[in-house]
Amino acid sequence: MKKTAAILWRNLLNFSRDKIRIIASFAMSFFFLFVFSFVMKSSAVGKISQPMNYLICGIIIMTVFQQALNNSTAVLDDISSGFMKEILVAPISRCEISIGEILSSSVIAILQGLIVLIAGMFMGLHIDVLHFIETVGIMVIAGITFGSIGLFIATVAKGSSSFQILSAILVMPLSFLSGAYIPTTIMPHFLLPVVYMNPLTYITSIFRFITMHMDNFSAAQLVQEGVAYNIDGFILMPQTGFLIIIAIGICFFVLCVHKFDRADFSTVKTYRHH
Repeated sequence: MKKTAAILWRNLLNFSRDKIRIIASFAMSFFFLFVFSFVMKSSAVGKISQPMNYLICGIIIMTVFQQALNNSTAVLDDISSGFMKEILVAPISRCEISIGEILSSSVIAILQGLIVLIAGMFMGLHIDVLHFIETVGIMVIAGITFGSIGLFIATVAKGSSSFQILSAILVMPLSFLSGAYIPTTIMPHFLLPVVYMNPLTYITSIFRFITMHMDNFSAAQLVQEGVAYNIDGFILMPQTGFLIIIAIGICFFVLCVHKFDRADFSTVKTYRHH
């Protein structure tokens, strides 16, 4: 446990020293909030009860998703610098290393999500203590799930350029077809099958369900708000979607730990700074 915590602490320190990366991540979140606020005001008024809060919730969960995925580049930095080869010969199992990497990506993503959440509270998002705790829980699940996916991609890619290509292929479609920025209720019908297969759709759904206090909404109201989904007559509620996300998270956590345990880093070219 101490070894895993040491990896976690090291990655947190490295991230805190990268000022440009921190500023850029927040700049993108607030840029999307600014741009899509015009879309929400013009297209979602009358269809969504709280359009700005709806968008803020989407921005928060997208921040967690993107940062959990992108922070897996720390593994690639360790591989390219030769540090990973050195740590692999230390008295620490690969399982502990992979768990430490997943946790560090998750913690960084959650912290950034919390900052955007607090900023959202100043912009009109109302949330009590109980719902705040629940939203943090959702961010933890999201962070671990997408941190696991990020580490899996990084382990397969073994290089920054390959990782960037693979993550770009994932991030753009998943983000814009999840309902985070644009409500699924105003999307073209031919895109809905992709929306329903997108795991981000369900983590966004349960996050909005909790943050926007939709506990007393009927199934029909939730469908109208784009938080539940009518799939050929079957109403997929946010709670069911959350169970799907947990299942995906467990699968990728086990898969990435297994993949990392069997990965061969000896063939990766390293670059040392003199």
